[in-house]
Amino acid sequence: MVKELKKKYRLNMLGLIETKREVVTKFDVARFWGCALYGAHVRNEKLVMWEELSYIVGLCQVPVCLMGDFNVILRLEERKDPTSLPASAEDFKDWVQDLQLVDLPLSDRKFTWFRGQFCSRIDRILVSLEWLEEFPDTRMKGGPRGLSDHCLLILEDTRVSMGLRPFRSLDSWFTHGGFLRMVKDEWRNLVDDQFTNKLKALSVPLRRWHKDNFRDMDNRIKKLEEEIKKVDDMVSTGNYDKTVEARRKALVTCCAKWYTRKGILWKQMSRSQYAKDMDKNTRYFHNLASARRRNNRIDSLLINGRLVQNQAGIKIAIRGLYKERYTGRNMLL
Repeated sequence: MVKELKKKYRLNMLGLIETKREVVTKFDVARFWGCALYGAHVRNEKLVMWEELSYIVGLCQVPVCLMGDFNVILRLEERKDPTSLPASAEDFKDWVQDLQLVDLPLSDRKFTWFRGQFCSRIDRILVSLEWLEEFPDTRMKGGPRGLSDHCLLILEDTRVSMGLRPFRSLDSWFTHGGFLRMVKDEWRNLVDDQFTNKLKALSVPLRRWHKDNFRDMDNRIKKLEEEIKKVDDMVSTGNYDKTVEARRKALVTCCAKWYTRKGILWKQMSRSQYAKDMDKNTRYFHNLASARRRNNRIDSLLINGRLVQNQAGIKIAIRGLYKERYTGRNMLL
């Protein structure tokens, strides 16, 4: 069975995390699997395990990937018919955030562990920001469960061309004083037409405005920080007056606006469930957004009993489906 799984999913590495032995000691784990991860059941033991993992992660000078059965959920929806989150879930959530780990989403199934009528998602893959920067196309999917209580977890790093990106409105635009005025002026200048056509036409000036006002956000921040440093250097050498003070305040205010815009942008792109609880760490949200984009892509479709994995074929099939549903008498109202 293991050989068949390895061949079917083209696995480069295979790890068996849990056995059917009634008693498994730390010695057994080290002897059989080396660095395998199997979560404790008791809250105090979980805290000890996470502390040990924190120590290991702190020693690592390479990208980190932690995968296995953590024996804990992060959110209510990760357990069937939940009543409340256990205290260990809040502890685990704090630990994930403190280490700035990204919990890779699982799109093709809801739960990973099943026993009778009970099921939950206690198996997961956590990766560091450095891991996602090194392997930007990392994504996770579930495999078959077979005779085990747990589903197979598959970690992939496959680059797929997604084609043109769809147009979207960004929340950060509304922090710019001239945005709404620009939209109002452009809308008035559009020729009378159907509402959907006017929206499509509006995307052209919006793209242009975004390019002129929001492009190279990091470079804008970098230049402002450099200017602030120059003013600080002037103050350090004794060159200080009200003009210098006013310039520094203006630079800091402007820089703060761009920090805010960048934070808003990546929180929107990430749609993180942790966003309201975390600091404005744009690097963290940038990688969450990247993980969400990878998770949302469609690798294959079953069309009339035939599995299509070709990206061009998938696009044609989706386009044909919506063309059939939204035209003529088949249009959905």
